[in-house]
Amino acid sequence: MFNSVNNPFNKRIESALSAGQEKQQNQQQQQKDEEKKYLENDDKDEVKIGGLPILTEDEIIYMVKNYIDKLKSENEENDKVIQKLDKFMEKFDIKKFMKNNPNMTSADFHMVMYNETSNLIR
Repeated sequence: MFNSVNNPFNKRIESALSAGQEKQQNQQQQQKDEEKKYLENDDKDEVKIGGLPILTEDEIIYMVKNYIDKLKSENEENDKVIQKLDKFMEKFDIKKFMKNNPNMTSADFHMVMYNETSNLIR
């Protein structure tokens, strides 16, 4: 297609298409190299389910009182249930509770409290 008039120095002429493809391949290779570098240097991330913060002792005490108060208000017509809930609060030991349930989030708290108080309400 090219002759000596169009290419007087007889140098190899690359079409724009092949140059564009080569550039694209170089970019893809660079991108793969960068991804590989990031994957190799990636630290192990600690993943918390739900991403909720771990509760402190004061927060747990506050939440227990609110939870028991809510159960009392729901069962105010049943004196036996209220007595059982009061007794539960008297015997509640935050240190033991936190030792038995380490790294508790608010979602964990509600599940544990339901399991511990469900037999008191029946």
